[in-house]
Amino acid sequence: MTRKERYNAIIGWFQENQPVASSELHFQNPYQLLVAVILSAQCTDRRVNLVTPPLFERFPAPEDLASATFDDVYPYVKSVSYPNAKARHLIAMAQMLVNEYGSVVPSDIDALMRMPGVGRKTANVIASIVYDQPVIAVDTHVFRVARRLGLSSGTTPRAVELDLERHIAPSLRPVAHHWLILHGRYTCTARSPKCADCPLTAWCREYPSLVTH
Repeated sequence: MTRKERYNAIIGWFQENQPVASSELHFQNPYQLLVAVILSAQCTDRRVNLVTPPLFERFPAPEDLASATFDDVYPYVKSVSYPNAKARHLIAMAQMLVNEYGSVVPSDIDALMRMPGVGRKTANVIASIVYDQPVIAVDTHVFRVARRLGLSSGTTPRAVELDLERHIAPSLRPVAHHWLILHGRYTCTARSPKCADCPLTAWCREYPSLVTH
């Protein structure tokens, strides 16, 4: 099977069986999404969704967060992973957002990556969801699923990102990002993947070895 045939088969399955897919983070505007994605690093979306409602009630706008202190923010984020660093990142991000971007979340990937707490994955998530840019954010789920399914042999998130963007049409990239994340989150899990429930085993490079364990 060629790489093109593999992509056509897998993307075709998702298009037919899961045409709608979106982020499981709860947000109402780009500022809230940016905060939520920063908090979601090495943390579950479920936990982030528990944390953000009171956080957004206390800091409803970038200006509110920009003027906060660490002691103001920490109690709201203490239950997520790396709360000390994330509290500081949120404040510094909000200050840059207010002072350099007029409180408007930028669409440019490089501009987003200048912000504290924002790496390439976070920047791509914002650009894809908010601005519908044809980019694919590669988190641990996307990285794992893409390699298992033979969509990429890349050994770094950036290499996998480039492979996916090379073979997936720009119009499909925003939803394809969510297809792969959700498949990795609920079916193709890192430990004990649910191969018996997976409709994509015909294309999975690791299926033979996974089912023998």
